[in-house]
Amino acid sequence: MWVISWKKARDFCEEHEDAEIPLKKWFQVVEKAEWKSFDDVRKTFAFADRFGECYIFNIHGNAYRLIAKISKKWKKVWIRHILTHGDYDRGKWKKGCR
Repeated sequence: MWVISWKKARDFCEEHEDAEIPLKKWFQVVEKAEWKSFDDVRKTFAFADRFGECYIFNIHGNAYRLIAKISKKWKKVWIRHILTHGDYDRGKWKKGCR
């Protein structure tokens, strides 16, 4: 998988330093993944979820949420948002997932 873009993760880590190592681990796992379906995603990340066209990953023991889109051919992952639980619960991220 090709992850686009790590810049969002870097920016998020500037404010949330404790997220850096878990995000790097997520990135490494996803880069090596060969998913073909949401079931494959769940085999890799048991607590991953879906909302519309977006995939939701728990980061750092569920302290943060990473919202991503995955290409239809299962080759690319676009990081759309990395959020605290408060920001996630507000739900503004949902607009780009329908």
